[in-house]
Amino acid sequence: MLDFDDSRLENADVLDAAAPLLMNLAGSGARVRREAATAEAPLAALTDADRPRAVIAYGPEARLLRAVLEPVCPVPFVAWPALGLPGWVGPLDVVLLIGRRGPESLAVAHEAVRRGSRVVVICPPDSPLALQADSRSTTLLPVSTGDPLAAAVVGLVALHRLGLGPYTSTDAIAAALDTVAEACSARTDVSVNPAKAMALDLADATPLVWGGSVLAARASRRIAEALRQASGRVGLSADASDLVGLVQQVAPRDPFEDPFEQGVAERRAGLVLVDDGLDDAAAAESRLRLQRSAEAADIRVTRLTHRDDSMMERYATVLLTGLFGAAYLQIGLGRTA
Repeated sequence: MLDFDDSRLENADVLDAAAPLLMNLAGSGARVRREAATAEAPLAALTDADRPRAVIAYGPEARLLRAVLEPVCPVPFVAWPALGLPGWVGPLDVVLLIGRRGPESLAVAHEAVRRGSRVVVICPPDSPLALQADSRSTTLLPVSTGDPLAAAVVGLVALHRLGLGPYTSTDAIAAALDTVAEACSARTDVSVNPAKAMALDLADATPLVWGGSVLAARASRRIAEALRQASGRVGLSADASDLVGLVQQVAPRDPFEDPFEQGVAERRAGLVLVDDGLDDAAAAESRLRLQRSAEAADIRVTRLTHRDDSMMERYATVLLTGLFGAAYLQIGLGRTA
């Protein structure tokens, strides 16, 4: 088992060696700007002249689009998880494809074109998916970075142009990501760096991650996945009721335990609460239960909070902060080699 060494978070040589990991996260805002600029012309050509019967989204971040669109979309919005399309999809519907490798998206594109649906496909222009989806009813929104969040932002802009979703400011989302990258940069001291502070909180913990709103819950799942990959430990994002049960099972901390004696204690849980300020009454009550349960069990709580700006700016901010936290946990554990 690898031990966490907090000195690695301030060691210039270690941070330089981990630069590719951190620079990839820091470039998130730039990738949003690049994809929006690349797709600018076909986005401008989209209009809301003909309202579809329904929208079916497929691909990475399709559920993110549904979380943003479902409360306000004037037609049914489906994030389709399976191969193919629902049997009722036809010429009256819009199929939005966010490209990825593999035969699944090719099969969905083939089926959408065969049925005469209006297709909006977000993928590299020279990819097999672009060729498969080509038709008179297809709009290709070219992207090139492979960043699923940036592609999803392009999709949100397209849905707004079609009159199906709220206005999405790519500049504002990119600026929010840039702000996180600056706050979480390698040269920022741990005392003012929320991502390094999160890594310290989870240095020897099993992470439990929870978010109350639909978007915060989605961010919590992405963060938990990143923490699992970064640490090699079990990490869980689940409903509050499940996490409360796990927290309540944690044994009280023994004040006489020797932390340097091997085999003395099991790894304790660490709770990460994602807060985008969009909790409903039930989520607010669940958050309070989790906090009280963690306090009673003497479990450390990390809070990722951004309660201002648009839904997507909040989501992007808490998500990227959590991803930076996972990266610094990986660095502190010496798992970047």
